[in-house]
Amino acid sequence: MKLRAIDPWVNVNMGDQVPPEFMLRVKEDYFRAGSEFFKSLSIDEMLETMDRVGVEKSILSVEVSHPSEHVLAFTKAYPNRFALAGTLDPRRGMKALWALEELAKQHPVVMARVVPFLCDLPPNDRAYFPLYAKCIELDLPVSINTGIPGPPMPGECQNPIHLDQVCLFFPELKLVMAHGADPWWSVAIRLMLKYKNLHLMTSAYAPRYLPSELIHFLNTRGQHKILYASDHPVLSMERCVKEATELELRPGVLDKYLYANAERVFFSPRSPRY
Repeated sequence: MKLRAIDPWVNVNMGDQVPPEFMLRVKEDYFRAGSEFFKSLSIDEMLETMDRVGVEKSILSVEVSHPSEHVLAFTKAYPNRFALAGTLDPRRGMKALWALEELAKQHPVVMARVVPFLCDLPPNDRAYFPLYAKCIELDLPVSINTGIPGPPMPGECQNPIHLDQVCLFFPELKLVMAHGADPWWSVAIRLMLKYKNLHLMTSAYAPRYLPSELIHFLNTRGQHKILYASDHPVLSMERCVKEATELELRPGVLDKYLYANAERVFFSPRSPRY
């Protein structure tokens, strides 16, 4: 089968904003990256990279309250290649949710995205509950960062065990743990076995460093649970796709990891209850 992939975490406007101090630190101390880290990307650059490595679709991060016109231009020009992940701060309450709903009505939004370390609130905090209810109503998956973050920011709030109560109370909610789950991989795996709508994407985590327990899960009961993602250009999709192809995966599993699982979770027909 021809290599195909969907990348659910791509950043194309990182050069359009002044980076916060924690991002400067993670660039220097964690990724040891160069100037590409804070580069904004053009449509042509992205399409060239995607075509070269076999990525059919990319999901671009965009703030729901003040969506970047630079980001929206990608989906307007190539709606079959680019979709949106609407990022928001759950502490903004209904204003953020109305902005998400409006964005989803006008543009191809395929998920909502929250990053707990930015507000130091675990995802079982009541501040998130209106978001979960709204995303069930909009039929949108929610991406939630798990694992200790690379930047010097709070980490305990991203322990995946906090999702146990969320999945229990909102069984209809499609949840995707993002940026891996280090060092709580076994907790994340146990939760995915327990809850059918809970998944994990390996964004911002080079596939060559994925732990053996996750590879075993991916090869066995987790074939439909684990999604590839890069965090391009922070971690390039070229590197991530290449390293994914070098994993010791059973026949058929690589396509599920790189493509089929993301296609099902993010691009299945939606049935919003507007």
